Amino acid sequence: MIKNTLSFSQFIHLPIPLVAAIGAAVVSTASMAAGGGIEFTSQDWQVACDNTRTCRLAGYQAENNSEFPVSVLLVRRAGANADVDGKIKLGGAKESSSKALMQLGSRHRISLLINGRDYGETRPFSAAAGNAELTATQVNALLEALTKSSKIELVLRNSRWQLSDKGASAVMLKADDFQGRVGTPSAFIKAEGTAKPNSNVLAPKPAPKLRFVAPNPKAVPSRQRKFVMRSSQLTALMKETLKDADRDCPHLDDKSPWRVSRLNNSQLLAQHDCWVSAYNAGSGVWVLNDKKPYKPTLVTTSATSYDKGKLSSVQKGRGIGDCISQVDWLWTGRAFEKSHESTTGLCRMIEAGGAWQLPTYVTEVKIGK
Repeated sequence: MIKNTLSFSQFIHLPIPLVAAIGAAVVSTASMAAGGGIEFTSQDWQVACDNTRTCRLAGYQAENNSEFPVSVLLVRRAGANADVDGKIKLGGAKESSSKALMQLGSRHRISLLINGRDYGETRPFSAAAGNAELTATQVNALLEALTKSSKIELVLRNSRWQLSDKGASAVMLKADDFQGRVGTPSAFIKAEGTAKPNSNVLAPKPAPKLRFVAPNPKAVPSRQRKFVMRSSQLTALMKETLKDADRDCPHLDDKSPWRVSRLNNSQLLAQHDCWVSAYNAGSGVWVLNDKKPYKPTLVTTSATSYDKGKLSSVQKGRGIGDCISQVDWLWTGRAFEKSHESTTGLCRMIEAGGAWQLPTYVTEVKIGK
């Protein structure tokens, strides 16, 4: 969890919405993602900030209101002068909202109403993207409304989707803290007696660069001999890389076969089924030398696919698949390195596969030899 930078003297002079946001943050779900990003959830809102310091805030309908599922995405990059972009997505998992979505066409747009005031129509709905972009006026009005109790509605003809404001202030404060905006004029949550200039806001960080190298499964082994090892030996070797094999890879001792392929003239990729749950499964993936010392290195015990140097773990948040987490790794010639980590947001029936891409780790990938 990212610690709040406010001192006690600053805290007692904060307006009530900000104090409430801090209180909510204490009881909400937060995690520091590997690689320098964060994830934070408070009631019907969440934020995911990646390692470049870009933050994405996603809000939803109230959890008990599934007839008209809706989600808004607010994106702000790092830096003092960064704008906020907004998108809206209307869920189609329920028959009622599906009928309304069928009415969407080039002549129909979604209107934003806040406390009964009409802030106009969004930009045209994109059938390909499945969302509509908010105008700058709508984004500014929405940001103001989310700092206090507000009734926020998206309207299409006679259908209305209501966006919850619960948890938004805590999430906005977390984004401010991560980007170094607390106490500055550019903060989502304004503090009385703003003392810090926008020059205090953290600058964007460059994404790490990765060089993807395609494996060579036909490479000639350095010792000119084919790799041979019994399954029981491989199992014993890989167990040494696990802290708790019975928990992390309970299927390691079963009769399912090992899948071993060559990466280059001296390294191998070994895969074995690890675990199965109600709606997810995971395989163990290791890199090892083709001769002693083998030095096996565990990549993950939750792999779901591997193809020509590209390894992924895609896991559902629940059986219907309306929320997903994903981690990707790429072969760089000597090791697998993480290239991407994200979720698709809360499980709120927006659409199959989840509403948005909310990364906590991104990279810049170049193709190498």
